[in-house]
Amino acid sequence: MCRRLTLDPIAAHEPVGIDDQQFDAAVLAPIVDRNDEDHLLFTRRADHLGDHPGQMSFPGGGAEPIDDSILDTALREANEEIGLDPTEAELVGQLDDIRTVSEYAVTPFVARVPDREYERDDNEVAEIVLLSLSDLLEPDNYEFDRRDHPYYGDIVVHYFHVDGYTVWGATGRILVQLLELATPFEAPADT
Repeated sequence: MCRRLTLDPIAAHEPVGIDDQQFDAAVLAPIVDRNDEDHLLFTRRADHLGDHPGQMSFPGGGAEPIDDSILDTALREANEEIGLDPTEAELVGQLDDIRTVSEYAVTPFVARVPDREYERDDNEVAEIVLLSLSDLLEPDNYEFDRRDHPYYGDIVVHYFHVDGYTVWGATGRILVQLLELATPFEAPADT
């Protein structure tokens, strides 16, 4: 059973950017060391939000003029959503940008963060959830299906079902790349 992420491949990864979307956004995939095992910190989005209500996500959001860089966007959003002080995040690396159905180019960053109680923003976040690496890698907790996307044609949707939570959509795609770089996980060959 894999209990630790191998972070060197993430640090060495040369991310692929996207510059053809209407909006830019960034997320932070926080790694928490708890009980001698890596966990990933997710938020469950508030049910009243217009975009993706109730879905699992990494802390993050849209770029603002006050952000000096897209990394600043990820850190600012993590501070707003879960109370993570930017100085607490030990940046590991950056993953490939992804496109969302809402016309965002999302840049994911990976960082180690302290194992502590985080303060959620009630307006945006319904719940802060830690999911263990071993549970995310459990084969019975993973599935995928194919869908016909109006813009991109045949796409694959990944689902990770852990402790009553389902990580899917854009967050699922980010999680797949993170796990493929840092663990023995491999998405099925036909995806």
